[in-house]
Amino acid sequence: MKDLYDITRHLVWLTQFGLSVCVPPVLLVAVSVWLQKAFALGGWIVAVGVILGILGAVSSLRYSLKAIERQGRTPEKKNPPPVSFNHHG
Repeated sequence: MKDLYDITRHLVWLTQFGLSVCVPPVLLVAVSVWLQKAFALGGWIVAVGVILGILGAVSSLRYSLKAIERQGRTPEKKNPPPVSFNHHG
C-alpha cells in the first residue's frame, strides 16, 4: 500500500511540475496574440508575451525544484527541550 501511495505522490508532483512549466508560456502567448488581434497592436506584444511566459516558466520551475528538494530531504531530528525543575506543566 505504501508503494501505491509513493507512486501516486510522485505522479502528482510530476503532473504539477509539467503544468507549472508549460501553462505560463502557452497562456501568455495566447493572450498576447489575442491582444494583438483585438487591439491591432504590433508584433512587439507577442514578443513581450513570449518573454513573460518564459520568465514565468523559469520561476515556476525554480519553485517546483525547491519544493521537491525540500520534500526529498530527511527531516532533521530536533533535540528535546532541556529539563527544567522549575517548570510545572
